Amino acid sequence: MIDRETVKNVAKLARLGLSEADIEIFQNQLSVILQNIAILQEADVSGVSPTAHASRLTNIMRMDVPQPSYAPEVLLANAPDQEENCLKVNAVLEGE
Repeated sequence: MIDRETVKNVAKLARLGLSEADIEIFQNQLSVILQNIAILQEADVSGVSPTAHASRLTNIMRMDVPQPSYAPEVLLANAPDQEENCLKVNAVLEGE
C-alpha cells in the first residue's frame, strides 16, 4: 500500500492541494492501480509484437466528391474588408 507521504509528494509535484480526506482516498485508489499494474506485468507478451494501437486502424472516411461551393458574395457578406472576391487582412510579417 502506498503511504501518505508518497501521495502528498505526488500531489505536490502535480501542484494539487489535497485535503486529508483526499489523501486517504487517493492512497487507496493509487494502491489498487499499482496492484492491477503488477497483475498485468505477469502476462506473457513475448510472442506479441509492439503496437501503437490496440486494434488495427482503418480510415472510415467518405469519398471526396466535388460539390458546388457557395457564391463568393455569400461567403464574404460579413467580411470587414475584401478585394476581388478575397478576404483582405493586414500583413502578418513586416520588414522582410
